[in-house]
Amino acid sequence: MITGTHINYYYVCKRELWLFTHGLQMEQTSDLVYLGKVIDESSYSREEKGIDIDGVINIDWLDDKTGIIHEVKKSDSVEKAHEMQVRYYLWYLKHKGIKIADNKYQMANDKLQMADGKIDEYQDDKIGLRGEIDYPKLKQKTTVILTEQKEKELLKAMEDIERIIASEKPPERLNKKFCKTCSYYELCWS
Repeated sequence: MITGTHINYYYVCKRELWLFTHGLQMEQTSDLVYLGKVIDESSYSREEKGIDIDGVINIDWLDDKTGIIHEVKKSDSVEKAHEMQVRYYLWYLKHKGIKIADNKYQMANDKLQMADGKIDEYQDDKIGLRGEIDYPKLKQKTTVILTEQKEKELLKAMEDIERIIASEKPPERLNKKFCKTCSYYELCWS
């Protein structure tokens, strides 16, 4: 079963995804991963955290008054991966029968906007569940909804994840700036 971690790794590094799914889990040795966990645990301390659903998704916290699921991240350096992870959570919940914000909404200045341009911020109960990525260290947040186009992208990514996991060999290593801070660096570059 694909998890939010699989989606995140897919958009960061397909080799990391393969190594992770083949039992090579290096996160416990990474100071940066530990720092991210500390930030997650110490931020938004009044909220009930770690909502595990079916062992597939683990939502950092849910604001049931606004219908926003929150994912807390240390940095926005791989924001696309974070956004797709939250979209996966929304997709998963949608397929469990939970209403999520639909395609009649779009993003405008960090607010949901109806397709006709009107802001519909006072009707949260009609909008449905949506996501937000919180970057407490940066004092920023990003709102995430699952549009039809992003759902199609997500489904293609899920197919590709299955292909990568089934492969006998890992994908080629990347040579990106962030590789030096990756918990898998020694496996790839030693």
